[in-house]
Order: sequence, then structure tokens, then C-alpha cells
Amino acid sequence: MTVREANATLTREGHFELLRSRMPMMVSGASRQAPFADALVALGRSREDVVVLSADLSKYTDLVPFRKAFPDRFIQVGMAEQNMIGIAGGLAKSGLLPIAVTYGVFATRRAFDQVSMALATGVTGPAIVVAFLPGITTPFRATHQATDDLALMREIPGMTVVDPCDATEQDAALIAAAAHDGPVYLRGLRGLVEQRFAPEGFDFALGRASLVAAGDDGAILATGLGTSWALDAREVLQRSGQSFSVLNVPTLKPIDSESILAVSERHRTIFTIENHSTIGGLASAVSEVVAAEGLGVRVVALGVPDVWAPAGSLDHIRAELGLTADAIAARIYVEGHAS
Repeated sequence: MTVREANATLTREGHFELLRSRMPMMVSGASRQAPFADALVALGRSREDVVVLSADLSKYTDLVPFRKAFPDRFIQVGMAEQNMIGIAGGLAKSGLLPIAVTYGVFATRRAFDQVSMALATGVTGPAIVVAFLPGITTPFRATHQATDDLALMREIPGMTVVDPCDATEQDAALIAAAAHDGPVYLRGLRGLVEQRFAPEGFDFALGRASLVAAGDDGAILATGLGTSWALDAREVLQRSGQSFSVLNVPTLKPIDSESILAVSERHRTIFTIENHSTIGGLASAVSEVVAAEGLGVRVVALGVPDVWAPAGSLDHIRAELGLTADAIAARIYVEGHAS
């Protein structure tokens, strides 16, 4: 039974209570160094069909441990992302599991045609594109900021699109992507990565959202690092006596419509937070869901507005775009009282 079929048997109130009962255990102040490297090596040990491809960025995308452990299953194509995706498409069609790893802007803007034609058309098996430097997590400007990648990948027929929140969810998402029969676009988190969710008993499935905090005063729907930002903003709101639900939506396609509706129908205004443009990503996906259902809910989108984001540290860029915890909380407070 699929997630959608299981959800269809519940009322929305019943579905919300199910989400509440499944809330993951949280950890505080934890982080892990290069979790993707460990997860990839573990996957390589468990599956001999895994082949990893890099476009001259193995040092900067946590691939060195895999290259050392499995040199015969590591392909360095050089600064040629389009060629890398083409090779990955051939490997997928020959029965192997290619994992093509680069920065998000290079995987999507530069190699969009190859992702569409080589990976997402014809008879193909599992294939994973892992895209690092998601959104504004780079000190550089538009050349390296993948603020439109989710929108681009959502548009490709048959493409599954995943934006993990933390190290635990990234581990689980990689395993799920490897078991999926089709192409997956997976945003990656490199280096020292925050750990919000306890690994023990963590339950993840492609296409399923999870309630990570419950409250009665409003709802925040978030994805990727946006979920972490939402939880921090929720703490600020709690200090003013307001309690918000936070729905973590790691899979943007297929989207968990039932969970979105179960959370959204409880409020007149809902908020989306994402490390991405507010055009074409989570805000658009949520708006599509509520509009298709005819749900009278106002959607307030928080993320990168219709501008090129500035350069600098993540903290600086968030401050410039009004995406700090305090700024998000203030926006939610004002918009919530205006509705």
C-alpha cells in the first residue's frame, strides 16, 4: 500500500492525529562531520551496483572516503557536468545505480537537458543526482546559489525531488532514493551538518511529510534547512505565547497532499519556509495543493524573493533576506494578525 493510499482512508482530523503520533524524536545542539560520506560508503558496501560520479568536486562534496574505499566504482569526469549526467544515464540504463554528485547549480542549470533526456526518459532504473550548496548555503552569488533547482527538477516528468533537513534525514533519504525505481534529485548537506532528528527510530519515506512540532496558533510548512529555520522561529514565537505546528516536507515531488491539507485546514493562514526561491519550490507546491482542493487558506511564502541573493556567509544572507529566526517570527506574527 502506498503512502497516498494509506492516507486516503483517514479523515483530515484523523490524519493530523496520526501525524502527531509519528512525531520524530528531536536532539538539541548536535551535529555530524561529513554525514554524506559515511552514508555513501555504507551504501557502497551494501550494494555492489553503486557507481559514484564526480565533476572535479570530490573534495568539496564529501566523496573522498568513497573514492578510497571503492576506486573501481568511482568515476572522475572532470569539469564536465553535462557529460557526467550523460554517463550516469547510460549506467542507469545498463542496470547499475549511478550517483552523480556536484553542486546544485551545475546539476540543474548547466545540465538540465541531460538530466531530462538522459536520466528521466526511456527505460531506466534507479539514478540519483546529489546536489550540494543548496539555496543560499554558499558565500558566492548567483553563479553558485541553487535557488531555482527545486523548481527546475519538479518540472521534469517522473523526477522525485528531495530536500533533507539535517544529517539524519539525509542518511534516510539516500537509502530511500537508492531503493526507488526511477530518478531522484537529492539536495546534499556537506561538512559539519546539523542533526535535528534522533537517528534511533527515525521513520522516512519518499513522498511523506512529518509533523515535527504541534501547536494551535498557526502552521508552518517547511523543507530542507527551512525546517530548521522554522523550528528556531517557533521558539521565538513561543516566547510571545504563541504555539505553532511545523510540518516538515522533505519530498517536494511527489508531494504529501494529505498531510498538507490536514495541517492547513486548521488555520486561515499558513506559512511556508524554504532555502529556495519562493517561486516554483515549496510555496508553489503547497499553493497548488490547497488551490486544487478549494481550501480557503492564505499562503504566505518565506524564502528567497524574486531577486538574486547577496553574497556572504549564510548568516549574513539570511539577515539580508529576512530569514533569521527573529525576522521570520516577526513576519509570521504580523501576517498572522493581519489575516
